[in-house]
Amino acid sequence: MAQIFKAKKKPLKQQSLVLDITAMDHHGRGVAKHNNKVCFVTGALPNEQVKATLIVDKARYSEAVTQTVLQPSEWRTPAICEHYGTCGGCQLQHLAANQQVVEKQRAVTKLFEKFAKLTALNWQAPLLSDPSYYRRSARLAVMFDKAAKKMRVGYRASGSKRIISINQCPVLSKVFTKVFTVFDHLVNQHKALHSISHLQLCAADAENYIVVRHTKVIPDAIKQLVEHSAAQQHWQIIWQSDSAVIDHGHLAMPFYQLEQLGLKFEFGLNNFIQVNADVNQAMLKQALNWLQLNGDETLLDLFCGIGNFSLVLAKQAKTVIGVEGVASAVAMATQNAHTNSITNAQFHCFDLTSNIAAAPWFTKNIDVLVLDPSRTGALAVLEQLPLKQFKTILYVSCDPVTLARDSAIISQAGFELNKIGLMDMFPHTGHIETMALFQRR
Repeated sequence: MAQIFKAKKKPLKQQSLVLDITAMDHHGRGVAKHNNKVCFVTGALPNEQVKATLIVDKARYSEAVTQTVLQPSEWRTPAICEHYGTCGGCQLQHLAANQQVVEKQRAVTKLFEKFAKLTALNWQAPLLSDPSYYRRSARLAVMFDKAAKKMRVGYRASGSKRIISINQCPVLSKVFTKVFTVFDHLVNQHKALHSISHLQLCAADAENYIVVRHTKVIPDAIKQLVEHSAAQQHWQIIWQSDSAVIDHGHLAMPFYQLEQLGLKFEFGLNNFIQVNADVNQAMLKQALNWLQLNGDETLLDLFCGIGNFSLVLAKQAKTVIGVEGVASAVAMATQNAHTNSITNAQFHCFDLTSNIAAAPWFTKNIDVLVLDPSRTGALAVLEQLPLKQFKTILYVSCDPVTLARDSAIISQAGFELNKIGLMDMFPHTGHIETMALFQRR
């Protein structure tokens, strides 16, 4: 058999560069020019000059990491966390919180110009929350560090599987302030707990839950020690030995309330909920305000989850049809409709990446479409829907690239982008949540 010679890939010779930063991309990286191509610079801000180390050099772009700030931006600020720069959870703590929103909006504007060919966007006021202690849910990693000969409890380092031991996290709900130190002590005191792989945290309205995922049997006596320590912090422990099943049926059902809207949402700990409660409530009120429903509409809510948008909008629409691909979420949405005495909402479990030609939930009398997809966007379903039948489309996005891409399809179908606004669901990170309202021309 002939053997084809393959030259070994030469490792990149790390270079030290002086770069002038002109903008910020949608990941929160500074943008500069190097060798007549774009260079993305981690840790740099617009209008700064930095000394950086080149780490990636491709044909069309390069990447670098800031080493020294030679000329700082007026918006550069000290990080609020002692672990910033090593922990991979936050990317923008070096930028003032109010300016983070400004730069994110500029980045989204550029994406719309590039992918949707839309300019002069009608930006609305952003939806904001306190930039500290806003996360009501999170996932912590637990792993044995061979070099340190100890278990670590924390977050993963940026771009790495390595675990950073955390003392406290200033973006995590205050009810979990001591979770890192409590579990660091427990797992290093008891070898039986070395099979723990992660902790899933959720601060619901009435109780605080910690799902402890473990790969080997843990003796009941050790479990009781953990539960006793957790009870002192007002945490409920759920043991998860099977990664596909979180059994919390013996505890009160987690829930959150939207008091201003008079709704209560129960959810399973395996269901998706928005991590920022304040922004979630503001987002739902904005959806109602933007849509201006009059009670005659039939509304289709795709990627509806546990009914977060569906049940709010059902209060002002004639009929709401919610569709979701996760069966447990559909069950919760149906239960939440019953709990809230909402009778004009129905829910269907359907894979929205598949062929919808024979979908039992689709009818030609639907006039409002709501989309709240994952980061992959709604391309598969948008390419199949007869978009021209809708009067209004409300798109809620957690990825500005797929939003801009999908907006091109909506625009080509005869819609005008009427309003757009940022929702700062994840302060201090590069994540961008956006709401866009399209009206048929």
